[in-house]
Amino acid sequence: MNETTAVGVIGGSGLYQLDGLEGSTEHVIETPFGSPSDIIFGGSFAGRKVYFLPRHGRGHRLLPTELNHRANIWALRSLGVRWALSATAVGSLREAYRPRDLVIPDQFFDRTSNRSAHTFFGNGIVAHIAFGEPTSSCLRKIIAQAAAADGIPVHEGGVYVNMDGPAFSTRAESEANRRLGFDVIGMTNLPEAKLAREAEIAFATLAFVTDYDCWKVDEEPVTAETVIGHLLANADTAKRLLAQIIPSIPMEVTEPEHRALDAALVTQQAVWPPGAAEKLRPLLGRFL
Repeated sequence: MNETTAVGVIGGSGLYQLDGLEGSTEHVIETPFGSPSDIIFGGSFAGRKVYFLPRHGRGHRLLPTELNHRANIWALRSLGVRWALSATAVGSLREAYRPRDLVIPDQFFDRTSNRSAHTFFGNGIVAHIAFGEPTSSCLRKIIAQAAAADGIPVHEGGVYVNMDGPAFSTRAESEANRRLGFDVIGMTNLPEAKLAREAEIAFATLAFVTDYDCWKVDEEPVTAETVIGHLLANADTAKRLLAQIIPSIPMEVTEPEHRALDAALVTQQAVWPPGAAEKLRPLLGRFL
């Protein structure tokens, strides 16, 4: 199998392991940005080289604001990941997006507050990635087709608004997000999408609905306890769906996301600080 076309899977709440990995290997990776959320598990899955990372750590030990997204994405890219699927739990801001439905967002809105941790660049190397289309249209299509074939209620497209957490929304915030036209709300996915683009990884989100946030007054306001059943069901669905999606992902790296840095790097290579460039070797290797 071609290592350069490995598939990364980031498991969200409820998805802490990927059953069916053959020849499983464990990768403890230290990055220039610190440690990833957990060991990365590699192996063959559905005929492809796959690396799985539990976003919150096994046992769900990390808050959304404690996640080291840079370390997670750097580590996956260092292993040769060029396609990434991110499974995540979300609250629904639309009546039609019901608990246990799958949403495939094609847009994000940033309501986080820690911008410095959402880029690999700085320290003498400046890059401005194009992010108008933040997820891979190729992967979104594959996910939608697999979900439809499996009979999973699926919504193609939509806006994922990323809040900090860990508290859920107030009702005023939830209503404001609805008025702004957002479709689902979560706490983790936008930083992953930004960093994946900088790492030239084609990326898409599988957003599994667990609740109606707190805007739907005829429903109980969201609590951790009320979403557990939906989390477990969604995790089972995600595992089944990944087995259908992964074999359909192209081996080639020909998507625009795979060349995202071509038009993004602003600093002339001649003045890149050697230490900063070496720190980003998994991303910048083809330029060095």
